[in-house]
Amino acid sequence: MAKYSTAIDEKWQKKWEETNLYKFDENNLDKKLYVLEMFSYPSGAQLHAGHWFNYGPVDSWARFKRMQGFNVFQPMGFDAFGLPAENYAIKTGVHPWDSTMENIKTMEAQLKAMGAMFNWDHEVVTCAPDYYKWTQWLFLKLYEEGLAYRKKAPVNWCPSCATVLANEQVLDGECERCNSEVTKKDLTQWFFKITDYADELLEKIDGLDWPEKTKAMQKHWIGKSTGTEVTFKVKDNDLSFNVFTTRVDTLFGVSYVVLAPENPLVNDITTEEYKSAVENYKEETKKQSEIERQSITREKTGVFTGSYAINPINGREVPIWIGDYVLATYGTGAVMAVPGHDERDFSFATKYNLPIERVIEGGEALPYCDLGPMINSSEFNGLVGEEAKTTLTKKLEELKVGEFKVNYRLRDWLVSRQRYWGAPIPIVYCDCCGTVPVPESNLPVELPYDVEFTPDGKSPLAKCEDFVNTTCPKCGKPAKREVDTLDTFVCSSWYYLRYVDSKNKDNAFDTELINKTLPVDKYVGGPEHACMHLLYARFITKALRDMGHLNFDEPFTSLTHQGLILGPDGLKMSKSKGNTISPNDYILEHGSDVFRMYLMFGFAYVEGGAWSDDGIKSVARFVDRIERTLTLAFEAITKGENNKTSIDKAEKEINYWRHFAIKNVTQDTEILQFNTSIARMMEFINALSKYINEDVKNLAFLKEVCLDYIRLLAPFAPHFSEEQWNIFNNNEDVTDNSYSVFSEPWPIFDPKALIKDEVEIAIQVNGKIKAKINIPSDLNEDGIKEASLNDEDVKRATEGKTIVKVIVIKGRLVNIVVK
Repeated sequence: MAKYSTAIDEKWQKKWEETNLYKFDENNLDKKLYVLEMFSYPSGAQLHAGHWFNYGPVDSWARFKRMQGFNVFQPMGFDAFGLPAENYAIKTGVHPWDSTMENIKTMEAQLKAMGAMFNWDHEVVTCAPDYYKWTQWLFLKLYEEGLAYRKKAPVNWCPSCATVLANEQVLDGECERCNSEVTKKDLTQWFFKITDYADELLEKIDGLDWPEKTKAMQKHWIGKSTGTEVTFKVKDNDLSFNVFTTRVDTLFGVSYVVLAPENPLVNDITTEEYKSAVENYKEETKKQSEIERQSITREKTGVFTGSYAINPINGREVPIWIGDYVLATYGTGAVMAVPGHDERDFSFATKYNLPIERVIEGGEALPYCDLGPMINSSEFNGLVGEEAKTTLTKKLEELKVGEFKVNYRLRDWLVSRQRYWGAPIPIVYCDCCGTVPVPESNLPVELPYDVEFTPDGKSPLAKCEDFVNTTCPKCGKPAKREVDTLDTFVCSSWYYLRYVDSKNKDNAFDTELINKTLPVDKYVGGPEHACMHLLYARFITKALRDMGHLNFDEPFTSLTHQGLILGPDGLKMSKSKGNTISPNDYILEHGSDVFRMYLMFGFAYVEGGAWSDDGIKSVARFVDRIERTLTLAFEAITKGENNKTSIDKAEKEINYWRHFAIKNVTQDTEILQFNTSIARMMEFINALSKYINEDVKNLAFLKEVCLDYIRLLAPFAPHFSEEQWNIFNNNEDVTDNSYSVFSEPWPIFDPKALIKDEVEIAIQVNGKIKAKINIPSDLNEDGIKEASLNDEDVKRATEGKTIVKVIVIKGRLVNIVVK
């Protein structure tokens, strides 16, 4: 019997491919199971241990579900556009298309060597024209529905990457990709109107089988607030501005208001005396990111404009300031300050010597500050809580200076990028016709190959005259193409739809087929995309549903985040730290199944942990032990005589461990708890090894047990198990797919087998264990006491002593108290 090695891997991978074993049956969708791992970005030429930890264990789960009778669809592809390939091209001179496609070729080979059930005939590559043609189609559909629009806005600008970043791509004021400090820049950009779906994105998330932390992150990012919008008029002119507040009941305590420095109103209301200070402050603010400006630990600062606003509820004049902690892109770009009831407003007021007053509610002052005089709220005095807010808002509505309002933290999705390596935006600008969408029949708008993409702060495509200069689809006159490309997150916002129908040349997908195959039943990937990819995909699904292309609401019904595999030093893997783990050498030495099983046994799947060479060696020894045990069993079955037909004590013992393993491996694998599943199989092999060493064996029963063991092991060690299955069944030459263990049903546990005829109990004398005995599992308490006292070791331990009490804990132990 050949020892498990990479030769076994290659043998079965070839067989699986030749027989098309894992082909998805599109005509049998009653028990479809769409299993999807977040596809990889081919920025490097090699898979690392993190890729394996995402893909290998999930493939094992998918194999387990296949054996349970599901028609599994598990595609794979590459998220191939994006800045890393462009930066690599700038550094090395290798074109992004060339480097990306070469990396994909290498990664395809590595993924196939993993032996996963990937449906490669459904592969997608987002930088290929036959994919981004439909990304452009998606843009046009959103444009037609008014969900894609263009406007000038202050945007996050990475000076190093020379491109715009969405808010979600700015981490602690830095570019998530290169860690450069992000600045602000006014540019005309394309946006997707994700805010139109804010309520539904919020309402539907609780019904998803997603990690609670991820759901909480999306809820926070959407940031729904219910309150009141109040209009403040500017003293001595016709200008006004709105403030959104959730605490309109503190309106009587407003002692100043603050506008965002970039609020257009600031230029109109700033007096000559304060103009210089205001302009200087605005310039300083531009150097700060929105993240920095919103930090709750940062001290509030501001500058007086010289103008005053009128409090609409009491006519009081309050000074208008500007402050960098107020954002033009959030809410109304203005806030009312109530220092008597807000700690940060209090600090600001104290710093700049502004009034601090308290509001009376229900006869008592609202909480926070004990400084300043009481403000009586006249006709509203005595009202409390929601009643006060509602009554006050209704009064503002009567005065036409306020209304009930819902506000969101969520901003529209900025999708323009000033870089080369992305899908061109299918828009043409004509002096006669204005903004004109490219007709669907003219898609794809192909990305030209010969482009100078050295960053200079402008879109590289603007330098390519052959691309830029075109004719207007409406009037036929000379026109210019849009030179920005789409954010790569647009490509990944719908890829799960294209997988199913990836070869469709006429449509992005066949609606009837998609509606039968989706949503994705199990989605697995890192938690870092909680407020980007996962939110965008939900938006796109809902938008396409409303356009009539889909009949489901959510793209991913169940989501799991795998943990992070750290370097041996316990730190996150990176080339700079020199602690990355490449699977290649380990696979050459031990085989891919050992590598896979170590990842599943050595780490809790949702937690991860630090890599250990000792750990993978232990798993290799475990696989060797399985092989030795099954070899001994096979030899006994083929050479011995089945001279025993009854089921006695030995058979009952191994049958117990067999069904104990089936029950627990099934339960734990279902919830992706792979480490405990493998631990149960270790117990099972221990029991099987012990049984094989018995003198008398029921060989037919032994084969049955071995086959169940191989079935259980198959998802976790697919190549090794396929080899063992075919050895035991001698069916390698079978012409249909019945040769494979993965065409077998998953074993079902028998509850009766878990009821033992005998149980082992410990016997203590004054709390110290003196013996262990086997007794009938249905023995009553008196019988247990008698059996315990008659044990020879117990007799010696109690000899010459008086037995005071015998305490029985049924099924576990007996404690004999003596003196």
